[in-house]
Amino acid sequence: MAVTALHAAATGMKAQDTKLDVLANNLANVNTVGFKRSRVNFEDLLYQIKREPGVFNVQDEPIPHGIQVGLGTAISGTQQMFTQGSVDRTDQPLDILIDGEGFFQVRTIHNGSEVIAYSRAGNFGRNSQGNIVLGNSEGALLEPAINIPNDTIRTSIANDGEISVLQQGSTQLSAIGTIQLARFVNPEGMEQIGQNLWLDNLASGPPIIGNPQQDGLGTIRQGSLEMSNVDPVRELVQLILTQRAFELNSQSIQTADESLQIVANLRR
Repeated sequence: MAVTALHAAATGMKAQDTKLDVLANNLANVNTVGFKRSRVNFEDLLYQIKREPGVFNVQDEPIPHGIQVGLGTAISGTQQMFTQGSVDRTDQPLDILIDGEGFFQVRTIHNGSEVIAYSRAGNFGRNSQGNIVLGNSEGALLEPAINIPNDTIRTSIANDGEISVLQQGSTQLSAIGTIQLARFVNPEGMEQIGQNLWLDNLASGPPIIGNPQQDGLGTIRQGSLEMSNVDPVRELVQLILTQRAFELNSQSIQTADESLQIVANLRR
């Protein structure tokens, strides 16, 4: 019936509209440090079974095909893609890149409570107390906290995360702490809260914390940043396909409406 077509096409338009929102967010964050793009997964909805496949015909043989009419589509989920982003060499001493698996740990406030959040963004700096903080709008404190002395003239970060400083009047580097990373069994299940941060939950599993280069964690690279993994060309192609799919669904609604109009005119 045309009514079923109207409903199915409407679900298609709604799903494509959601995909458009996700694509727009990906493109908006094409230059966001440590951003991970998302993709939209679709699933078909329930079916009206007008004839079961495999029922027997008059010759007592199973019919190879039934009559099943679908009721449209829906978004089954938005999936985060944690592929490595491009590398931007900055030569800034507190710009840090994770080459491989893992997240930086930072302490921040979420919904009025202090929590440990996770980030792939490595654009760190120092606050007024000399503590290392993430370069987001809140200046989230690195966890565990590492303080750089005021008289530091050079900061060195090794591949295993150990931070050493050269202080005024000294000729040797002194270790002041080690950056610890966290990884997850299912990072795609983490909750995005903005400001380049994620939170763990039941879907992601608890954090597995360790030093870089150990327990499957990546390597630290000083003086570089991991940029967004958004491919603008890919996203623009998907944008065009989404627009065309939306138009096709709107055309289906128009065709179903014309069919209903023809049926209504038969009563005159």
